[in-house]
Amino acid sequence: MTLSELTEAPTAASIFTDAHTAYMFTPEAVSDEELARIYELAKFTPTALNSQPLRITFVRTEAAKARLLPLLAETNRAKSASAPVVAILAADTDFHEHLPVISPQMEGARERFAGNAESRAVMAKNNAWLQAGGFILAVRASGLDAGPMGGINAAAIDAEFFADTPLRTFMVVNIGHIAADGAFPRNPRLGFEQAVTLA
Repeated sequence: MTLSELTEAPTAASIFTDAHTAYMFTPEAVSDEELARIYELAKFTPTALNSQPLRITFVRTEAAKARLLPLLAETNRAKSASAPVVAILAADTDFHEHLPVISPQMEGARERFAGNAESRAVMAKNNAWLQAGGFILAVRASGLDAGPMGGINAAAIDAEFFADTPLRTFMVVNIGHIAADGAFPRNPRLGFEQAVTLA
């Protein structure tokens, strides 16, 4: 998939103003090619040191969903059950192992982080959250709808899906095609004058 193929169709409206958080989905499937396109776009989200700590697990099978749904808040289970795909977003606290390849200009960066687990955990979480925003926009840019959710038992998801790994769950995102009644009316946004200061 070329860069031009990745970026040819989306508009600002389809990514920002026309898109809504999805709560219910149609049964229409999401293909492996669509999931690959989401990642190929999302990976360009800027991160400190180009650290790229976000790790994504696409939950698609009924067996995998059966493991995940009980670990979501009860009010969120029907939303994820209706989605063809649920993405578990996790931060890789061992992201530093990849720095020699993805950030080759930063000599010694891997070694500096190797002995500081606390610093790695903070950096992984902060930058994975940054990538999560890019991930949601990539879902929309791929012609799909996203329903990000924080009502989860992150520790239980880690134990179920990422035991004995450095991955730490922080969000799930339901992905598919939004149902006709699958979104709430748009809530107000703060205006420029309320949110922006010109200094």
